[in-house]
Amino acid sequence: MTKQTIIRVMTGFLLLLSTACASAAQPVCYSKADSLCIVSLLKEGQTNTLFYARKFLGKPYVAYTLEVNNDEQLVINTRELDCTTLVETVAALTLCARQGKKSFADYAAMLRQLRYRQGLAKDYTCRLHYFSDWIEDNTRMGFVSEVQKRVAPFTALQQLSIHYMSKHPNAYAALKAHPEFISEIAKQERELTGRHYRYIPKSQVKNTAGLRAAVHDGDIIAITTSKDGLDIAHLGFAVWHKDGLHLLNASQLHKKVVEEPMTLRQYLSKHPKHTGIRVIRLQDNKK
Repeated sequence: MTKQTIIRVMTGFLLLLSTACASAAQPVCYSKADSLCIVSLLKEGQTNTLFYARKFLGKPYVAYTLEVNNDEQLVINTRELDCTTLVETVAALTLCARQGKKSFADYAAMLRQLRYRQGLAKDYTCRLHYFSDWIEDNTRMGFVSEVQKRVAPFTALQQLSIHYMSKHPNAYAALKAHPEFISEIAKQERELTGRHYRYIPKSQVKNTAGLRAAVHDGDIIAITTSKDGLDIAHLGFAVWHKDGLHLLNASQLHKKVVEEPMTLRQYLSKHPKHTGIRVIRLQDNKK
């Protein structure tokens, strides 16, 4: 074994050890109903993303469910969901199932790895607040990959200019309680700013063979936005119907998790600041 190989092995071991230590130290906030729900779903033995996503249809849309305490906690809430927590909940279930993990502790560990940078949950600034950051980190962790092609329908390029949280700290309870976090959030925003990602403009979200080949059932759909300082406006899962692509999402409009009756093309047309979609796929690994 070469010296470089030994260094890589030791680095990986130390990262795993530090993740385990952080996981053990971080409080977990959940109810008995949440743990029973997770274990019951994992016992089903399914590995299909839409199987899990559809289990949450009808659950109420509730925002800010992660903001339960001034100190950061791993919040597990299967009873109330917003667009991000729905995606994280379903992704954690799917990845656990694909890896043969069936305990509530396994699920909590997976959710922590998805939600926090490198799975380390020291405080609020460790949470992956911007979805572009979420994609990048979870790609490095081997959990997801973004579909990035230089051919149609990926004909548009998004250049990030991120600053919303640091310029609107009063909109975030944790930043109001901990103003010392703002500088770290601003640093993360600067690191994201300038990055480029290919996406499908909403004019190309049509019921075509090309789009059906590019977007698969169960892919995470991240809706891009022209709103100043942000990268992504909304999240959900891709569902193909005969009339085209639809979005399964925790909907603020419907106030619950729904499989949108309108096509995604129609949905995007109703929101002027929605510019298109990025496509993220869960990895089918068997670790």
